[in-house]
Amino acid sequence: QVQLVESGGDLVQAGGSLRLSCVASGNMFLINAMGWYRQAPGKERELVATVTSGGNTDYADSVKGRFTISRNSAKNTVYLQMNSLKPDDTAVYYCNAKNRFLPTSYWGQGTQVTVSS
Repeated sequence: QVQLVESGGDLVQAGGSLRLSCVASGNMFLINAMGWYRQAPGKERELVATVTSGGNTDYADSVKGRFTISRNSAKNTVYLQMNSLKPDDTAVYYCNAKNRFLPTSYWGQGTQVTVSS
């Protein structure tokens, strides 16, 4: 099993920045790609950004150029640097880790990001 713990969510003004962190523990050999998803009230959970074990990244169009995902394998941690935040970025942000052997994922408990206008 794998456990994921997010931190870094906060209330910030539009135009501000935040950095989210996700620390993974457990059977790390099970993990391949890691990423961040978010879910706003009344909306479905959506992909924000992913990073593979090889360092390849992918972003939702809505965050390209503003968010940066990175991974420190030595610390079993993935980060999401969020700049130029907008009220539309308000959501609960969830860390995700994909199992490299099975079609399943692990999820953190989520961290709230609120961007005020």
